[in-house]
Amino acid sequence: MLKTVVGHSNDPDSLSAITEVLEQCQQSLSGASPQAAILFAAIDFEHTLILNQINLTYPGIELIGGTTDGEMSSVLGFEQDSLTLMLFCSDNITIRAGIGRDISQDLNCAIQTAIVQATTGHTEPIKLCITLPESLTTSAVLILDSLNQALGGKVPILGGLTADQWQFKKTYQFYKTEVYSDAIPIILISGSILFSHSVASGWNPVGKRGKVTKASQNVVYEIDSKPALEFYQHYLGKRMPATEYPLAVFDINETNYYVRASNGVYDPAVGSVTFFGDVPEQAIVQISEATHDSILSASRTSMMQALQNYPGKEPAAALYFSCCGRRQVLGTRTKEEYALTQTCLTKSLPSCGFYTNGEISPLEARGISYFHNETFVTLLIGEA
Repeated sequence: MLKTVVGHSNDPDSLSAITEVLEQCQQSLSGASPQAAILFAAIDFEHTLILNQINLTYPGIELIGGTTDGEMSSVLGFEQDSLTLMLFCSDNITIRAGIGRDISQDLNCAIQTAIVQATTGHTEPIKLCITLPESLTTSAVLILDSLNQALGGKVPILGGLTADQWQFKKTYQFYKTEVYSDAIPIILISGSILFSHSVASGWNPVGKRGKVTKASQNVVYEIDSKPALEFYQHYLGKRMPATEYPLAVFDINETNYYVRASNGVYDPAVGSVTFFGDVPEQAIVQISEATHDSILSASRTSMMQALQNYPGKEPAAALYFSCCGRRQVLGTRTKEEYALTQTCLTKSLPSCGFYTNGEISPLEARGISYFHNETFVTLLIGEA
């Protein structure tokens, strides 16, 4: 069976923190040998030192990871400035890591390189991809489109964009013992893995819908052939576009939607609004709003839906990807997000997660993956 263990430390000293994390993992492993790992670390740690310590303990382990805007786990709950590690052990599941470098220079080449590395050693079809890409140098939508295409559009992709505690200066990605920036690390999983996933935001569309009639990547110029700023001001008055009032961007059937948050940048001269992710032309959009309680309840909704959709008896682990924008809005109530997911469980479940610069998940079971803002994504995994 799939065995997962978690370590988590909030010690500010890098060596002390990873020593504590590895001791926790060793105790929980009870002699089992992990083949793969996911590491979430705050921006100020000595990341190379940490990775080397992990590799000394588990030589050659298939590891990916990245920097965060906050961390959470079944060991400490929600923390900031901490370090958390999840290890995976199984004889019937194959997990391999890969890295694509310099994605801002040649995205397709980088992704192909990562996939070649991460498919080595698999003897069965790939069933799941987990990725923790760069968030500042390249459009996340382009990254995901390229990865979806490279995997044939048939492999669910989940994860989150690496972060740097709301500085938006530089994020780091991890692969085995190496630390990168401007990179995309991936894990590909095959074998007898079972999984389910769900995404929820707590933001609800209000008012009338409009069509994006002019946009360039993450800048929207016109909605219904009028300045995008007018669309916002019609509903918000003098309040300017901000994280609290993202756009709901509907799928082709206009039933499900993903969320695009404004980064607060707008041009009053031309009426454009800038977002944290690309918004396609011709997309149907709607202003959305939320309360602190509805945002928090979305984490529980995400967890409940993932549990209801899980195809096996019970999962072996949970991974969570929540938006740094949610953390900004929630403030001191952020810790309630993780706590609410745990109210869905009858017994403890090894879990690990981080606050991201954008989340990656399908909108529906086994569907194509989208890039999200302001959401809480749950991924449950286990073994058949």
